[in-house]
Amino acid sequence: MPGQEPVLRVMPMPRDVNAAGDVFGGWVMAQVDIAGAIPAMRRARGRIATVAVNSFLFKQPISVGDVVSFYANIVKVGRTSITVDVQVYAERNPANPIVVKVTEATLTYVCLNPDGTKREVPPLD
Repeated sequence: MPGQEPVLRVMPMPRDVNAAGDVFGGWVMAQVDIAGAIPAMRRARGRIATVAVNSFLFKQPISVGDVVSFYANIVKVGRTSITVDVQVYAERNPANPIVVKVTEATLTYVCLNPDGTKREVPPLD
């Protein structure tokens, strides 16, 4: 796993799986969006909205009981947008733990004013 703390860590439950017993892709996508939004909100110092899912790759299935860790890093800051890379790892088999990369994605968020209009990304302090 990356040499940083995850921005989000969750464990999927039985309600999150499809008929084959794997976690729904939509569940994973929602968690990735939340994880990516955390550093974007911090950098924006306020409200943001997802404007694009630039890439999304499912590498391995996720199962109930996996501890899923989401690592997110800002990779680009534009005038009004922030692009975030999210890497997802699953820790499975508690008796003999193994960690595998399960998903990777890149999302773009736009900074918003309280009324929902776009605003510029504030400068770094």
